[in-house]
Amino acid sequence: MRKTNTLLKILVAETTSVVEMQDLSKQWGELSVLDRLNLKMKPGERLAIVGPSGSGKSTILKLLAGLILPTKGEFSLFGNKQNFLRLDQENPPDVRLVFQNPALLGSLTVEENVGFLLQRSGRVPDKNIHKLVMTSLEEVGLYDIAGKYPGELSGGMQKRVSFARALINEPYKQKNAMPLLLYDEPTAGLDPIACRRIEDLIVKTTALAHGSSIVVSHVLSTVERSSDRILMLYGGKFQWDGSSKDFRESQNPYVNQFRTGSLQGPMQPADH
Repeated sequence: MRKTNTLLKILVAETTSVVEMQDLSKQWGELSVLDRLNLKMKPGERLAIVGPSGSGKSTILKLLAGLILPTKGEFSLFGNKQNFLRLDQENPPDVRLVFQNPALLGSLTVEENVGFLLQRSGRVPDKNIHKLVMTSLEEVGLYDIAGKYPGELSGGMQKRVSFARALINEPYKQKNAMPLLLYDEPTAGLDPIACRRIEDLIVKTTALAHGSSIVVSHVLSTVERSSDRILMLYGGKFQWDGSSKDFRESQNPYVNQFRTGSLQGPMQPADH
């Protein structure tokens, strides 16, 4: 009976939507940023959200990370409705945000940065934290830097440290948990070679974490190589939803303008 119950829990986890939005809206004063969005995201999916600056992409990430709440509508994470901010929840959903800026603490070593949350929780022995940190650093191709400080690393290496922090396994989580990884402009300011490394790392990190991911980016190679599904956001709504392959070929006016960088099209600064 115990095996049956465990299998049932795993099957439920694999079929429950990671993200489900229903008429979700967000306003800042009189400014409407998101207007009745609807979205379902399956476990294991790698999603990218694209659109011009100011279209609300980062607002979606903040909502999913539990940093803000919607003005209207509702959304669920892993089948649970989100009515409270992350800090106000006793057992928040496993959502990991990789910031555009690596957001490393300059006064802490790489090892201390990557293991910070586990250290703070007090639920994992120090020797176990060390092993978990070293495993995560190796997975992102970083060796012999655990004792270094962020200021001693290049920008690309700092980004990879932030990936290791998102990847680190939390042993007190359920074994069948599937985290949601959020990447906010992960390749901004990087050269093409560094971009490619980070894009490959997004796919690898999501797979290693046995999770799902959402990438927000303006870089076409990042959008196309790190996702299997892309949504175009403009005017507070999703104007297009399709596969990465379809994105490269679509003649949808929003997608075409974004892909070509044309000044002619439905997306104009005056409308923001």
